[in-house]
Amino acid sequence: MKHVKKHWNQKQDRSHCVAHDAVDKPDREARGDGFSSGIGAVDCARHNMKRPLAVGDLQLGERYLNMDYMFLRSIAGSTLRRFFVSYDIACQWHIHVWDRMLAYRDVDITIHGTNFSFHLTRDVGQTDGEAPERGWANANPLAKSTKEMGPGSRRDTLDDHFNDWNHKQIIALGYLLRKKTENAVPEMVRTKQALQDLESSLGTAVVEDWEAMALAWEEDSTAPNPFATLRKDLHVAKVRAELAEEAAAREANGEEDPGSVRGDMHITELLGMGLQLEDQQRILAFDVAATGLHPTDSQRRAMIERTSKLRRKLFAWVELQTKFFPALKNVRELEDEARANAAEGRATPGISVSDIALWMPSAIAAAPPQRMVDVSVATTIQQHEYRLRIGQAEEALHEVRRLLLVRTHVYKLKDEHDRGVRANMRSQDKISSLNDQTQRSATQYRAARVALVALGRVLGRHEWERTLRELNADDVRGLPQSTFHDPERKKRKQKRRQRVAARPASWIWTTTGAQYNPADAVRIEWAKVRARSLRWREEVDLLEEEMGRVVRFFFWRADQWKAQVGRNGHADGPQLEGETAYALRQAAVQLELAEECAEDWESLPELIRRGRAGELEVGDMVGPAGGERDEGDGSDDDDEDTNASGGEEDDPVPSISGAAINPTYVDEVLAM
Repeated sequence: MKHVKKHWNQKQDRSHCVAHDAVDKPDREARGDGFSSGIGAVDCARHNMKRPLAVGDLQLGERYLNMDYMFLRSIAGSTLRRFFVSYDIACQWHIHVWDRMLAYRDVDITIHGTNFSFHLTRDVGQTDGEAPERGWANANPLAKSTKEMGPGSRRDTLDDHFNDWNHKQIIALGYLLRKKTENAVPEMVRTKQALQDLESSLGTAVVEDWEAMALAWEEDSTAPNPFATLRKDLHVAKVRAELAEEAAAREANGEEDPGSVRGDMHITELLGMGLQLEDQQRILAFDVAATGLHPTDSQRRAMIERTSKLRRKLFAWVELQTKFFPALKNVRELEDEARANAAEGRATPGISVSDIALWMPSAIAAAPPQRMVDVSVATTIQQHEYRLRIGQAEEALHEVRRLLLVRTHVYKLKDEHDRGVRANMRSQDKISSLNDQTQRSATQYRAARVALVALGRVLGRHEWERTLRELNADDVRGLPQSTFHDPERKKRKQKRRQRVAARPASWIWTTTGAQYNPADAVRIEWAKVRARSLRWREEVDLLEEEMGRVVRFFFWRADQWKAQVGRNGHADGPQLEGETAYALRQAAVQLELAEECAEDWESLPELIRRGRAGELEVGDMVGPAGGERDEGDGSDDDDEDTNASGGEEDDPVPSISGAAINPTYVDEVLAM
C-alpha cells in the first residue's frame, strides 16, 4: 500500500480505444474502509502460472500504478535479460510507461522496449499471450468467500489457491508439452514446405534481397518493413495522427472550438472510433453470413460472444456521441417507436447489431431534413470526417489491389506446381479466402465512397471523384497477366490475340496514384509465409528446451527436498523420523514426475529429429494440424514470456540433449 499511497494522484490516461472500461470506467471501488475492489496478476504466458510476487490488490479498476508495480515486482531480481509482455490493454499501457517507470524509484530494474504483436516478435514461438485471461475463470468463484474475509485471511486464501493452481500446471506439464510438440512438429514441416514451394517460384536473387530486408527490419524496426508496401498511401491511421496533431496545436494556442471537446474526448477521436465500429459491424455481418444456416455449437457460441461484445462497444460509443449531438437521442427514440408501430401489436423485432445506425456526420447529411430535426453538425466536423473517409477509401482500395495481386500469384503457383486433389483443394481454399477478404475491402471502399458523396455535396468538394470512382463488381479484377512478365503466357496470348479482344485493365489499376508494383504484394505474402514457418520452428525449439528444463527442474526439486533432512537439528526421535519421511516422500514425488515425463516424451526426440530432417510426410505426422497465424519470426533465446512484451538480444539457449528425456537415464538417477 505504500506504493499506492505515494502515487495515488498519478494521472490515469484515458483509453483511446473503444470500451476499455477496466481503465476508463471502473465499475466498483473499495467500499467504505475497504482495501480492495479486486486483484490483478502477472502470469507466465508460456505455462499459465502465476509469477512470484505477481498478485496484488486493486483499489479502483485497473489503474496503471497498480499494474506497473505488480509487473516490476514480478521481474525484479530476475536473471533473465529479456521479457515479452502481453497485456490486453498494452496499446494504452505502453504510451507513458517509461515516464511512470521513472517515478518508481523504489524498484531498481531496467526494461528494454515493448512490442505488441507476438506475430512479428522473434523468439516467442506460438505463445498466444492469453494466459493472464485464462486463470480468472478458476479464481472468480473465490470472490464470494474472500470479500467477507479480513485482509490477512483473504491474502492467505488467495496464496493457497494460486499455489494450488501452479502445482496443477506443473503436474500437467508432461501431457501438455507432449500434445504441443505433436502439434508443432507437423506445423513446422508444413509451413517449411509452403515456404520452400513459394520461394522456388520466385528466384534466388529475389528471395535473397527480401531475406536481407526482413533480417534488417528484425534488427531495426525503423528499417523498411517487409510486411508493408513501400508505397506511402494515405490511410486512416495517418489522417488520425494529422488530426490529433492539429487539434493539439489549436488547444495549445487556445483556438479550439469548445464544441469539439466533451470532457477529455475530442470529436476527432469519436469519429475515428466510429469508423472502427463500422468496420467491425461489416466484418461481423460477413462472418455471420459465412457460417451458413447450420452453424456448429462452437461457431454459434463464438458469434453470440462477438455480437454481444460489439453491441456493448456500440452502446458505449453512442453514449459518448450523444454528448456531442444531444438531438440524436430523439432520432434514435423515433426509430425505436417506428419499429414498434411496424410490429402492429406483436413483439417488437430486435435489430441486428450490424444494422445499428451510428449516425456519423455523413449519414446525417444524407438523411432527409425532416428526420434530423434540431440535429446540427459543424462544418469543421464534416471536414474532419471527409479527411478520414478519404483515407479510409484509399486504404480499402489499396487492400483490394494487394489482395488481387496475391490471388493472381496463387493462381500462377496453382497452375505451375499443384498436382493431385489435396494440393488443388489447399490452393482453392486459399483462393476462396482471398476472394472473401477482397469482397470485404471492396464493401469498405463502397461505404467510404457513399459517405464522401454526402460530405462532398454539403462541403462543395468533388476533386476526390477523379481517383475514387464508383467500384462495380466487374471492376474488382486483377491485372492483365502480361503485367507479370511471364514469357510463356505472352506467347500464348499472342496466339489468341486475333481471336479474343483484349480486355482493358480495371480503373483501379490505372487511376492516378495507383501505379502498383506487383512484387510488393508478393513480397508481403512471402514475408507472411516465412513468418509462419519461423514461428513454428521457434515453437519446436522452445518446446524441446522446455522439456529438458522440466526434467532438470524435477531433479533439482528432489535434491532440495532431500537437503531438508536433518536441517532443523533434531535429535533422533519421532520428530526427526517424521520430517525425514516427509522430505523423502516429496523427493520421491518429484522423481516420479520426472519419470512420467520421460515416459510421455519417449518418442518425441525422434519425431523432432525427423521433422527437422525433412523425413516426415503429412500422412506420417502425429496429431491434428494446428491453427496458423499471419505473421511472425524468431529463434531460441533464453527468454521468459510473461503477460507483457520487450526486446534485447540474448545468447541462444543450448538444445536439449537426447539423454535428458531418456527413460534409462531417469532410472539411473532414481537408483542413486
